[in-house]
Amino acid sequence: MTGNSFNIHANEDQTSREYFHHSSAQRINTDAVIVEALRRQYPDLDIIAVPQGTLNLIAYASAGYAKATPLDDTSKDPVYGVALKWRSYAPPGRRLDNGAGAIVEQVLFGKYLYKWKDQEFILYIANGRDGFASYPDITVHYILTRDGPKVNELIKEATVWGVELHDEVWVFDQGWWQKSRELWNSVAKSQWSDVILDEGMKKAIISDVENFFDHKETYEKLRVPWKRGILYYGPPGNGKTISIKAMMHSLYQRGKNDNKQTVPTLYVRSLASIGGPEYALRSIFAKARETAPCYLVFEDLDSVVDDRVRSYFLNEVDGLKSNDGILMVGSTNHLDRLDPGISKRPSRFDRKYYFPDPNYEQRVQYAKYWQGKLKDNDDIEFPDAMCPAIAKITDKFSFAYMQEAFVASLLAIAVRKDASDAEMWAGPLDPLTTVNAAIRISSLEDVSSDPDLAKLELWREIQKQVHILREEMDEKSATVTRGNRSGSKELREVNDPKIVQTTLPYRK
Repeated sequence: MTGNSFNIHANEDQTSREYFHHSSAQRINTDAVIVEALRRQYPDLDIIAVPQGTLNLIAYASAGYAKATPLDDTSKDPVYGVALKWRSYAPPGRRLDNGAGAIVEQVLFGKYLYKWKDQEFILYIANGRDGFASYPDITVHYILTRDGPKVNELIKEATVWGVELHDEVWVFDQGWWQKSRELWNSVAKSQWSDVILDEGMKKAIISDVENFFDHKETYEKLRVPWKRGILYYGPPGNGKTISIKAMMHSLYQRGKNDNKQTVPTLYVRSLASIGGPEYALRSIFAKARETAPCYLVFEDLDSVVDDRVRSYFLNEVDGLKSNDGILMVGSTNHLDRLDPGISKRPSRFDRKYYFPDPNYEQRVQYAKYWQGKLKDNDDIEFPDAMCPAIAKITDKFSFAYMQEAFVASLLAIAVRKDASDAEMWAGPLDPLTTVNAAIRISSLEDVSSDPDLAKLELWREIQKQVHILREEMDEKSATVTRGNRSGSKELREVNDPKIVQTTLPYRK
C-alpha cells in the first residue's frame, strides 16, 4: 500500500472543521463526533480508535520505529486548517548542567501520514475533555486503514515499547506509577565497587538476589512460591541505600552484558494518594505482578507501612494472589518499629541483613575512597598515612558521618579565603570561627605517628570537623537517654495502682 492510494482531501478537511465546531460549543462525546466525521470523509477506510496511554504513536515514531509526516499544509481552509498545537519552552532539568532546554509541542488535534514497516496509514490525533472536569485528559489516536490486522500489530509493538523502560526506573509517587530518568541517572552511577561493606556480606547480598532470579526452576521443583523478601536494617548512613542502588544497576545490566533477562526495579516513594494508602498498595502490587520478574523496593519501610495499612500490606504480600517473580526488598533504620508480623514472619522477609557502623578496616577503605576522588586535585595533599589516621579518630562513626566530615572539611578549605569576613559576623559560638575552633580542638590529641600530617590543611580541618560531629553524636545520645528515662518513669507511674488512684478525677 502506498501513500498515493489515499485521498487525503487537500482542499478541505471536514473532520478538522467538525472538531473545531464541536470544541466551540457544549461537548457531549468527542469520540462519537470525530468518528462520525471520519466516516463521512473516508467512507472506504476502516477507523480504529486507540486511546493514548502507554501507546503514543508520535513518540514511537520519534524513537525511529516509524515515520509520522504532518499533513498540516494540505488543507486550504483559512479558518480551521488541520492542526491545533500548544507550543512551549521546557527549561533544562538542572540549570547547573548548562542545558539549552527545548521547544516542545503538545498536539491537541493533528493529522499525519504514518509509515510503519511496509504499511501506510492516515492518523488523526484528537484531545477531548468531555464534561465539566479537566481530569482525565483524554487523547485518542484515530487510525484509518484498509488492513486492520496490520494496525493491531502496530498497536501491540508500539504499546510494548511504551511500557518498556528506556534508561528509566518505575517510581510510585502521589498515587500513580511514573518513569523517572532522574532516579535512573543516580542509579547508573552506583557500582558495587563503591559500596564499602564486609566482603562476605556484600557477596551474600549479591548472590541472594542473583540466585533468586536465576533459579526459577528450583522453586518450581520444590513446589514453593517463587518469591522472596529481604530486609536491610541498622543505623542510618551505613550503606543500605547505596546497596539497593548498586543492585538496581546490576540487575539492569543483566540483559546488557549477558543473555539473562533484564530485571526492572519498581521503587515506592510513598503511599500518599487521592485514593488512600490501600488503593496505593493495590496499585503497587498489581504493577509488580504485571512486571514480574522485578525488584520491588520499599525504602524506610517502617514509615511507609504503618499501623493503618499493615493488614492490607500483609494481605498483598501473602494473600490469595500470586506474587511469583517478585523480590521485595525493604530497608529500615528502626527494626523495632516494624510490626512483628512483618519483620519476624519468614514467609514475608525471610532474609535480614544488619548494616552496622563501619569497623576500622572499613573506615580506612572509606578514607581511601575519598583519597581516590581527590587524586587529581593539586590543591589538596592526601598522603596514604592520612587514611589510617582518619580511621582512628572516627570510631563509632557511620559512613554518613564520615562523609559529612570530609564534605565539611573540603567546604571549609574551599571558602578559606573568605573566612576572615565570615568570622566577623558568625558570632562567638559559631564552630567555624577561628577562636572557637581552636578551643574545640585544643583537647584533641593528634593520633597520627607521622609528624608531617600536622602540617597538612586537610588533616587539621578533618580533626576539627570530627570533633564537632562527635559532640553532636554525644548530644543526640544524651537526649535519647533522657527520653528513655522519662518514658520509663511515665510507664512506672501509669502501671502503679497507687499513682493511678490519686490521679483519677474527683466525682461525687
